[in-house]
This record gives sequence, structure tokens and C-alpha cells, in this order.
Amino acid sequence: MSSLSQIAAVSAMNIRSLPQRVGASSVVVIGIAGVVAVLISVLAMSTGLIRTVEKTGPVNRAIVVRAGSSAELVSLLTNDAALAIGDSAGVQKGADGHPLASPEALKIVNVLKRDGTEAVAPFRGFTQAAFAVHPEIKLVKGRLFQPAVAEMIVGKTAERLYKGLDVGSQVNLRGTPWMVVGVFESGGSARESELIGDVQTLSSAYRRGSSVQSVWVVLDSPNGFQTFKDAITSNPQLQVDVVTEKEFGAQQSGQISRILSLVAYVVGGIMAVGAIFAALNTMYSAVSARSREIATLRAIGFGPVPVVVSVFIEALLLAMIGGAIGALIAWLLFNGHSVDTNGGIRGQLIFDLAVTPALVTLGIIWACVIGVIGGLFPAIRAARLPVATALRAV
Repeated sequence: MSSLSQIAAVSAMNIRSLPQRVGASSVVVIGIAGVVAVLISVLAMSTGLIRTVEKTGPVNRAIVVRAGSSAELVSLLTNDAALAIGDSAGVQKGADGHPLASPEALKIVNVLKRDGTEAVAPFRGFTQAAFAVHPEIKLVKGRLFQPAVAEMIVGKTAERLYKGLDVGSQVNLRGTPWMVVGVFESGGSARESELIGDVQTLSSAYRRGSSVQSVWVVLDSPNGFQTFKDAITSNPQLQVDVVTEKEFGAQQSGQISRILSLVAYVVGGIMAVGAIFAALNTMYSAVSARSREIATLRAIGFGPVPVVVSVFIEALLLAMIGGAIGALIAWLLFNGHSVDTNGGIRGQLIFDLAVTPALVTLGIIWACVIGVIGGLFPAIRAARLPVATALRAV
């Protein structure tokens, strides 16, 4: 009998005996399923956050903030600086001949979630011209806010999760009642977590004069960023940083994403150690329970390699079942579930968890690695089991 035939025969025998060892085998399956579910669920937060923050509109859009600002919220630009940025080389002109530049204010306001818990949300100030700079913003309910009036439109995600943001509702902010007049979407980007109103009205309510936090511009060509950047950085009156929107999103999500990935791998690693010991114990027990069968096979001509491979196959089978169950649990419980970053320099950023095929594949790989390690030493023991001693075992 060839080695492959021997491997198939021994593996089939092992698999057929699994129902007789369902209790011990389920320990491995459940342990690995827990590892994979935790790993995937935490990494799904990181993936969902990156997807949301890095979703961009046109590729030829850039953002300008004060030099050294770690985030848009802590930046501060004067009205003169905003006008100079809009008039810089490389900025596209609109149909009316004016530059497609949007000076924007950004504040953090207190709101209540639908369950009554306190939260904070970003409130952005727009000019009417800003919608040409952000064409992805589309009204789905109501109308746009009017200039010089305390009116706002809210992102559809913010409307869904926050109390009192339905069209027609009033929100009191710093003693000023703001009327919600519309709901917008922006292609699933982070903007859907925001509230938007007139920039001058917002700045007046917060007694900030005409200063803004950032200026967003549409470049005159997809490759025009360097021209615009050179024009900005060579102006001695402007002390600013300029980045593309994609780079800006990556900067904002990078730190949180790294923390989430670290948590996922540390927690998953600790749980994986426990799952490996469970697999070792189970596979040692399985080898011990079948020691006479293994010895008999060795005595009638089966080699040690088929025995080793059969133990590995059993361990990998249990691991893959556990990995598949863990991935399914993570997908059912977390995929598409909305979470938020409470507070911080961006306010309340809402995003959906994303259990992607890549994360599922990663989870299965982790499960297989646990199975291989858990089956290694029991497989070696099975191959080195003295035939005579095993045959005399009761």
C-alpha cells in the first residue's frame, strides 16, 4: 500500500472516531472559534474605521490647515489666509469664475444618542459655495440651510443615532436654537456623522469672528496638487500644511487603527495560547485512546509518516471548523454594526464594522496555525509510540 493510501486510511479512521470524542473535540473547536471571533471582530473595527475615514470624493481635492495642527479641529486660519489660499495657483475655477475653495469652521457640540446617553458630534460650517467643492453631499430629506440663519442639515448616520435631529426638530447650542431642515448623505464617508450649517452663523454663535479651521479646495487637475502646494508653501504670509484628502484621511485614522490592531493581536494571541493548550490536550488524549489501534497499524506495515500526517489532518480539521464558526459568529454579530469614537479631536465619528473576506481568511489562517501547533507534539508522540508497549496496553 502506498504512503498516500496509508495516510487516507488512517485519517479516515481518525475522522470516523470523532463522534466518539465529541466532548474533547468540541473544546478545541470552541476555543479556536473564540480566538477567531475576537480577532476578526476587533480588526473589523479598524477596517471599518479606515474605510469610512478614507472614503473620498474627487481625487483632485486637498485640505489646508494651520502649520503643525495635529487635526482639523485644533487648526485656526484667518479670513485673509482663507482668501489667499483660494486665490492660489492650481485651484480650479467654477462656472462663475470664482475659485472652488471652501473655508470651513468646525466645532464639537453635545448631543444625546437615541438611548439617552451623552455624546459629542462635529458641527461644520459651510458657505453656499462649499457644495460645489463637496459634490458628493446629496440631500435625501428636506432642504439646504439658508445663509445667516440658524439652520442645519445633518448626516443620515447622525440622524439615525442621535436624538432630536429629525427634520423639523430644534437643537439648542450655546443658547441658540438651530432648526434641522434637511438630511444628507455623502457616499458613506465620515461626513455623514456631521452636522452642517452656515459658517458665519456658526462662528458668531461661538464668538470666533470670521476665523475658520480649514480650507478645502478643488485642484484644476488630478495631478495639480504639487502646483498648489508649491504656491501655498512659497507664500510667506501663509504658515500652513497642505495634504490631499486621501492623505488627510489616512493621518486621521492611522493612530486609532494601529491601536485597534495591536489590541486585536495581543488579545487574540493570549487566547490563542489557551486554544493551543486545549488542542494539545485533546490530541494527546486522542493519541492515547487509540494507541493500540496505531500500534496495530504499525505492526501490519503502516509507516510512521501516515500516522503523523493523520494526526495533523485531524487537528487541522478541528481548527478549520472552529475557525469557520468563529468567522461566522463575527460576521453575524458585527458586520455592518455601527460604532463610534466617543469624543476626541474629531468628535463622535460613526462608522460600520466591516468583516471582509481578507479578515475571514486571516482568521482561518490563525486557526490553522493553532491546529498545526496543537497537533505537532501529539503527532510526534504517535509516530514514536513503541509498538510492543502499545500492543500490551490494556
